[in-house]
Amino acid sequence: MAASMTVGTGAPPAPGDLSGEGSQGLLDPSPEPKQLPELIRMKRDGGRLSEADIRGFVAAVVNGSAQGAQIGAMLMAIRLQGMDLEETSVLTQALAQSGQQLEWPEAWHQQLVDKHSTGGVGDKVSLVLAPALAACGCKVPMISGRGLGHTGGTLDKLESIPGFNVTQRPEQMQALLEQAGCCIVGQSEQLVPADGILYAARDVTATVDSLPLITASILSKKLVEGLSALVVDVKFGGAAVFPNQEQARELARTLVGVGASLGLRVAAALTAMDKPLGRCVGNALEVEEALLCMDGAGPPDLRDLVTTLGGALLWLSGHAGTQAQGAARVAAALDDGSALGRFERMLAAQGVDPGLARALCSGSPAERRQLLPRAQEQEELLAPADGTVELVRALPLALAGTPWLRVHRDGPALSGPQRRALQEALVLSDRAPFAPPSPFAELVLPPQQ
Repeated sequence: MAASMTVGTGAPPAPGDLSGEGSQGLLDPSPEPKQLPELIRMKRDGGRLSEADIRGFVAAVVNGSAQGAQIGAMLMAIRLQGMDLEETSVLTQALAQSGQQLEWPEAWHQQLVDKHSTGGVGDKVSLVLAPALAACGCKVPMISGRGLGHTGGTLDKLESIPGFNVTQRPEQMQALLEQAGCCIVGQSEQLVPADGILYAARDVTATVDSLPLITASILSKKLVEGLSALVVDVKFGGAAVFPNQEQARELARTLVGVGASLGLRVAAALTAMDKPLGRCVGNALEVEEALLCMDGAGPPDLRDLVTTLGGALLWLSGHAGTQAQGAARVAAALDDGSALGRFERMLAAQGVDPGLARALCSGSPAERRQLLPRAQEQEELLAPADGTVELVRALPLALAGTPWLRVHRDGPALSGPQRRALQEALVLSDRAPFAPPSPFAELVLPPQQ
């Protein structure tokens, strides 16, 4: 562990400055702390919480004085009444300061970048993008998550690789970045513990879709990383949290605005999630497809999204003159093997046997398939008719399980309703074959970018 990294409770340096001083535009602290029932009542009735109110609530969550019912009531009040930009900024800052802060060598200041996704079906972008950015000279300390509802989790996918360890202490992360340039780890008890508690409570209180709560959860974890730039992939469509693009755009603007108020350059990409990303859904299968993308091959929609998001990050962080130039650099890292080399280093640094890591990254698709966990049974469903594939709906695939469809399963044979649900995912037409469109829709940029 290099002596130049420290882990403490103080705020990291700009651009992720959490001090709340100067012209950050945060709320003035209230002179007298209020009791939790009063805070809940105030927000329930549409009131505006002060900085002290919000910090008092977060402190009670962390120290255990807030009862579960009180936490749920406050989350529901926020979900129903909302928060303005300043309240959301304070909540984000308070969550970020609830645990340890990461500090890095000064030389890394402009190199630190990260990406976050609101969750999708077949979304294995992080597995490809983190090593590709590392190959482009960035440092990527990615704090990722597990599956939530029907969406897959990056950590679950990586843990399908034998030996991969997502549990890394904050002081271990610099060594990982020095060895590989990137790491993908889980949220530890030391980092943003308040968000971990609220995240679990949101999942059981029907408050997952609250804009201020989503924003604070995402950005609090990124603020402790001391990033130079962040891109958030905001999904919309039938298999996303937000069914339409306008709702996704509202979250994107909130993320960008709150990030700017806290000194973090955030861009938000709006991407469609009506169909799965790529061709594979399932942990080990998605690892295989990510490796294929790092071979310079793989599904075009996956490659397009990786290069688009990566290009935006390289541009925002000053590593490329334009977004297009950044995208070209990411594409080159996929084509010349440098991204795959970084992925191999990351695997070995996070617990995978070096021989296995080398075999996964140098082997053929068939050889890789022998090295990763496989389902005991495979079953193919035939298309019900001839035609051009207009769409494969993502949500039925995510809910029911996965030559148009091969289901890999360890459990019992598919039931009749499961077969019908899977077949309903396929939309056919009689028009001529066509190239599928890119899932990327638009990019919301920070001010003055």
